[in-house]
Amino acid sequence: MHTNWVGLFTMFRREVQRTLRVVIQTLVAPVVSAALYIFIFGFVIGSRIEDIGGVPFISFVFPGVLMLSIINASFSSASSALYFMRFTRGIEEILITPFSYLEMLLGFVGSAVTRALMVAFLILAVGVTFGAVELVHPLWFVGYIAAIAAIFAMLGIIVALWAESFEQLQVLNTFVITPLTYLGGIFYSISFLPETAALITRFNPFFYFADGVRSSMIGYSEANTMIGLMVIGGLVVGLAVLVTQLFKRGWKIRS
Repeated sequence: MHTNWVGLFTMFRREVQRTLRVVIQTLVAPVVSAALYIFIFGFVIGSRIEDIGGVPFISFVFPGVLMLSIINASFSSASSALYFMRFTRGIEEILITPFSYLEMLLGFVGSAVTRALMVAFLILAVGVTFGAVELVHPLWFVGYIAAIAAIFAMLGIIVALWAESFEQLQVLNTFVITPLTYLGGIFYSISFLPETAALITRFNPFFYFADGVRSSMIGYSEANTMIGLMVIGGLVVGLAVLVTQLFKRGWKIRS
């Protein structure tokens, strides 16, 4: 099958330019938030908490802070892009172009992943500068960031297709993503939890997201790596199939 590289590049470039037009909101704000987390957890709280598994507290929580930022970046990038295209009927321009449904998916997800990677490396630079973290496995780091960003970009697409108002765009983020994130062990070790609570946490996919990023950055892991890869890989494939089918059926994008 012939791939429409020109169309993909055009779509990708447009979304990257949209990100750079509001650089304070899309790139600077997450970095400032990360710097505040470093100060609070590193110098205020971290100095009063013992190491976790031989790892300083700030180094343990920083990967989770970074993960929060990439989740927000990828989700908001994909959801806002597609929702505004529906709202302004710009989606019709893509529907009449020689794009396959898979290429539509790659266009939206690829731009969201790129924004997430930009945010991730900027925050990583802040963490390294302040001595809060290091990068032990760079390739694994990029792989985990890209996969997690792709998952939340596709969730953003689903929400953007479903939403009928700006308020509804934040429903999943507010009531599902944020609670599961904070309950996924980003600010604490599951060794601190009672046995039942620790078991429940292991059924939370966000636990494997945070643990994967943490292991790639500082080499410390609390989860089974293979289970984590299966969870992340399964979500990427499953959501890709679902979104492609939604595009194919024209759900909420065809009159």
